[in-house]
Amino acid sequence: MPRMTAARAAVEILKREGVSNAFGVPGAAINPFYAALKASGGVNHTLARHVEGASHMAEGYTRAKAGNIGVCIGTSGPAGTDMITGLYSAIADSIPILCITGQAPTAVLHKEDFQAVDISSIAKPVTKAATTVLEAAQVPGVFQQAFHLMRTGRPGPVLIDLPIDVQLTEIEFDPELYEPIPVHKPAASRKQIERAVQMLNASERPVLVAGGGIINADASELLVEFAELTGVPVIPTLMGWGILPDDHELNAGMVGLQTSHRYGNANFLESDFVLGIGNRWANRHTGKLDVYTQGRTFVHVDIEPTQIGKIFAPDLGIASDAKAALTLFVEVARELKAAGELKDRSAWAASTQERKATLQRKTHFDNVPLKPQRVYEEMNRAFGPETRYVTTIGLSQIAGAQMLHVYKPRHWINCGQAGPLGWTIPAALGVATADPEGTVVALSGDYDFQFMLEELAVGAQHRIPYVHVLVNNSYLGLIRQAQRNFDIDFQVNLEFENLNSPELGVYGVDHVKVVEGLGCKAIRVTEPDQLLPAFEEAKKLAAEFRVPVVVEAILERVTNIAMSGTDIASVNEFEDLATDPSHAPTAMRPLTAS
Repeated sequence: MPRMTAARAAVEILKREGVSNAFGVPGAAINPFYAALKASGGVNHTLARHVEGASHMAEGYTRAKAGNIGVCIGTSGPAGTDMITGLYSAIADSIPILCITGQAPTAVLHKEDFQAVDISSIAKPVTKAATTVLEAAQVPGVFQQAFHLMRTGRPGPVLIDLPIDVQLTEIEFDPELYEPIPVHKPAASRKQIERAVQMLNASERPVLVAGGGIINADASELLVEFAELTGVPVIPTLMGWGILPDDHELNAGMVGLQTSHRYGNANFLESDFVLGIGNRWANRHTGKLDVYTQGRTFVHVDIEPTQIGKIFAPDLGIASDAKAALTLFVEVARELKAAGELKDRSAWAASTQERKATLQRKTHFDNVPLKPQRVYEEMNRAFGPETRYVTTIGLSQIAGAQMLHVYKPRHWINCGQAGPLGWTIPAALGVATADPEGTVVALSGDYDFQFMLEELAVGAQHRIPYVHVLVNNSYLGLIRQAQRNFDIDFQVNLEFENLNSPELGVYGVDHVKVVEGLGCKAIRVTEPDQLLPAFEEAKKLAAEFRVPVVVEAILERVTNIAMSGTDIASVNEFEDLATDPSHAPTAMRPLTAS
């Protein structure tokens, strides 16, 4: 049997589990693993500037392509604690990533050695498994189990902690004999699916709520086929956006308190039956449950059995992988359609599209400083159906979700539940690494952008091009808007006069200088007619120089974006609504009079 260090065995397993890229920061306690990475070859490594950034790069890499598992690597102590936010973000959105940390020698783990922390205990609540490996011979089995766990059932992250002496110990291991453990996913029965379709067929105004679990299962095409067979309108969740194109005749719009369309909420409120697949009934999707559930029958299909009934009790719950369930849904629907037993949903579907053409928000503003709505209007013109958008949280993300257009799965890459500021830049780098020839466009407010902007240097060093749209109002905009409920505007104002850039007025940080100092390109826009040319120029610069290109739009200081604090029936629009087609020229459907 061949002999090699446990670290080398771990690297060989990574390759046999399909890993081709990793993100990380080396350090003393993980250097044996890095030595094995170099000696083995076959795994490209991207050097991050912050270990949290590496974890978000791994997330973006996983989210960009079915089957990807992002890997992030760090040393002992603070490297592991830095990755906790990435692990939380990943488990919250069911994203498999593998975090590998170095550790102090096993003999001193209980002696408060330098940078020795019980990272496995810290990480357990935000992982599917977190293990400090104390015996070198267990390393292959722990890595084998990690990949099995990440892919089995509801996907999620795993952390493996490797003491330095464990990494260096030689073990017997033959990579040629290694095999991944077969993945298990729960599957619905034919009887369960038949009952669900019977319930759907008995309703008058059904909708399908399509969640991120469908994208995780790589089952978007099956969802579209099922919707088209039955004629049932589809409401994608924020994590499921792109499962079917925004311009599809059965796309009824998104629902929620914040990232929703006016017509999406209105369409849902007219429904009487809801089939949710791969979704978790997130509170910012549902709002108050009495409004969301009143007068509706619910069927919930989810890969995680304990997710069913967690938020509210459905009339029928089915524990199943989305692809397994949708395969049967399509099969049953085909049979019923062939027998002429499916209801005609054309009038109901047409009514959802009528709302789509009448209930719109205004985007065309000529104001200076810019209104954010105009930025998204011009983004719709500049960036086509192949664009992958990457964003995390804030008014920028909320407004973007209300006004941008998405046409394909994995083309809206959003940190949904955790929403950590700073996520966008490293995640976009991970996405662009996974899809180096694709069009990747990140979207940030100024505070999200400033949290981890050092990671732009990673894009410059490793030649990772993408376009970053930065909407700058020098405010914590979402928090300021939320503080209206407390009648305060406290500690959310980022304005100051920059001594080195007086031309900025009170907008403070000179993002153009900072971005250029990090080796990237930047364009500042102050007039609405400059937006489209700037986006076109950014695409050219990214292609020419192969680095991130930032387009900074200087916004008016205060804009309130449409949202509700309570329920989906009472969204406060704040701004003027579209009453003429010229008010929303890039809307999915031309505005018609209501």
